[in-house]
Amino acid sequence: MTQPPPSTTPPPAGPPPAGGGFAPPTGPTPLRYAAPAQHVPPPYAGLPAYPGPGPGWAPHPAFPPPPLAPNGQPLASFTDRLLAWLIDTAVASLLAMVLFLPFFAWIWYRMFTEMVKVNPDGTMGEPDPARMMGEFIVPLLLAEAGLFLVLLVFYWLYHVEYARRSGQTLGKKLMKIRIVPIDPAGTLTRGALGRRYLIEFVAGSLVPFLNYLDGFWQLWDKPWQQCLHDKFAGTVVVKVAP
Repeated sequence: MTQPPPSTTPPPAGPPPAGGGFAPPTGPTPLRYAAPAQHVPPPYAGLPAYPGPGPGWAPHPAFPPPPLAPNGQPLASFTDRLLAWLIDTAVASLLAMVLFLPFFAWIWYRMFTEMVKVNPDGTMGEPDPARMMGEFIVPLLLAEAGLFLVLLVFYWLYHVEYARRSGQTLGKKLMKIRIVPIDPAGTLTRGALGRRYLIEFVAGSLVPFLNYLDGFWQLWDKPWQQCLHDKFAGTVVVKVAP
């Protein structure tokens, strides 16, 4: 049988070793991969460069300046006026409690005692309606009317006579706001404060929901943010420096 001819290509070999013999064949060359090229976006052709702000340009402030009264002072915010009103109302409520709470407590105690009275035979007594009306209900209604009149007198002394000295009540002093005439050349008079008093306290107590409309009117009034009693009196409320 004929044998195939031997391969004529010798196996790869390294350099001959020292001392004779054959060098072991070298291994395959390791593969090397090139890193991918970074993508560079093309320039935006045809668009002009931003020229920057022009002359007279100024950055927009983070908070717009507050609106000013005719005399140049900042107008008081709705929150400041509401907090001042709550403080003044707390003062009036404290006065009413000091003056009338003992009387109301005594009336209610007598009514409760009459309602739980026990007859000599041990049964619960029936309260007499005519006696209840004459001894308890009528005095209670008269006390409430008296409280209303006392508060009106207190509001006049507090919001007119006391505020006329500086344009401030205790609540307005704490919130650093002040009543001033809408005319910068005018002065705050008893008549102007009296007109505020008539709308805010007298009419506001007698006309349903007028006190709410009066107070919230400031939220949409332009340009002086006046309540209805401000408009009737010709006044505005401003923020004063601390």
